Amino acid sequence: MMGKLIVTGIGPGDAAHMTVACADALRTADVIVGYTGYTKLIKPLFPDKEYIETGMTQEMARCQEAVALADAGCTVCVVSSGDSGVYGMAGLLLELAGESPSFAIAIVPGVTAALSGAALLGAPIGHDFAVISLSDLLTPWDVIEKRLHAAAMGDFAIALYNPGSHKRAGHLRTACGLLLETLPPDRLCGIARCIAREGESMQITTLSALFEHEGDMNETIFIGNSQTKLVGGRMVTPRGYRHA
Repeated sequence: MMGKLIVTGIGPGDAAHMTVACADALRTADVIVGYTGYTKLIKPLFPDKEYIETGMTQEMARCQEAVALADAGCTVCVVSSGDSGVYGMAGLLLELAGESPSFAIAIVPGVTAALSGAALLGAPIGHDFAVISLSDLLTPWDVIEKRLHAAAMGDFAIALYNPGSHKRAGHLRTACGLLLETLPPDRLCGIARCIAREGESMQITTLSALFEHEGDMNETIFIGNSQTKLVGGRMVTPRGYRHA
């Protein structure tokens, strides 16, 4: 019997923000594979499934095990938060599966934090935007700096993932300092915290105030472009329909 490898993003973590296609994939899986922080969010929804869980930084090991199970004929669902193709497992699993895998592969899209966080704040990415992770675990910091400078120079709205952690304290401050070389201190910004989870909150602020903010892994940061404005307490980056 041919196995199947399904790669999906569970969204921000609650059932209401999980796509129907993702739920169907989890329902049909023989085994669900993922980081413990994500599997704990879906276990209450699918308590009878077999789970293979690993901690942070063990992505390669769990993906290799998922590929081996699919090769043995199992239907395996590998989960990421948000969308599996945005800082998720989709690319790594396709690489590990190779050119001619013995099993079928399906990539099921999910709702990434740039979208769910933007909805919480209003419409901060209504026009062209850039998504940049501040984690330098896999990307050299000098590359991250270049991307920040380029996004600021291009007047993109920006969504910042992984703004800080215990090991990366100060990354958000450094990023804001770089952006302030190009952008004005009163540039409208937003913080989306614990999106669709317990403790959910949002805060509208400015780039100068964001410079003083610590930031952590539960937050997604949004920096408006030159046209972003505050409307009814929400961030709005207009697309320009009135000028069409």
